[in-house]
Amino acid sequence: MSRMPSLAGPGQTLTPRAAPGSPDDRAPRPDYLDTMMKAAAEVDPSWFSRFLPPEDETTRQSAVLLLFGPDAEGEVSILLTERSHTMRSHAGQISLPGGRADPGDADVAATALREAFEEVNLDPAGVEVLGTLPSLFLPPSDNVVTTVVGWWREPGPVSVGDPAEVATVILAPVDFLTDPARRHTVTHPSGFRGPAVDLGPDLLLWGFTAGVVYKALELAGLDRPWDTSVTRPLPARFLRGRP
Repeated sequence: MSRMPSLAGPGQTLTPRAAPGSPDDRAPRPDYLDTMMKAAAEVDPSWFSRFLPPEDETTRQSAVLLLFGPDAEGEVSILLTERSHTMRSHAGQISLPGGRADPGDADVAATALREAFEEVNLDPAGVEVLGTLPSLFLPPSDNVVTTVVGWWREPGPVSVGDPAEVATVILAPVDFLTDPARRHTVTHPSGFRGPAVDLGPDLLLWGFTAGVVYKALELAGLDRPWDTSVTRPLPARFLRGRP
């Protein structure tokens, strides 16, 4: 079985490191990330989602960071967060670090890195920005979200930056996320069905974030066949919102 994700709550720290033998403590970037970015540039955005950005330029713009990098054992992982349980929307859900663009942000990468610093104390200087995935539209929040892909070239400690926004910082190994034995299809009363995986006690990756993560892993050639007929209803604690 694959190794479980690493978790850090308020007052705790996750300290990733490059795999033993890496030069200058820098993590060598996996070739599959280049494969992923090349494929992302060629794929039709509708492959990611049927909800594409409207032409209305006044729609709220946001960016999230899909960061690949080593965990404490040097295993390539994805940085995730559990949203605070007191937030007005999507409380307790698993997300990628990110948020709304500020007028001072130079571009979507600047937005994603700034938000990651605020949420999990990520040092932007250690991140190599590889590019973006197609922007997608979230109708419930009238929000256009662009996913910025990064490689954690110089990994450093991360921790909960603002407990009002983040409850837990998570490093989820790619091998765990793609382990067929860990995966299932989640169903929502609205009719929504999508990929999901339990990350730990009461931690469920599903909805928009799971969609982005698994589409990216598929483009990278890392997805493994799994039994999509294994279904579970969405836990009641998430039913206050929509995916």
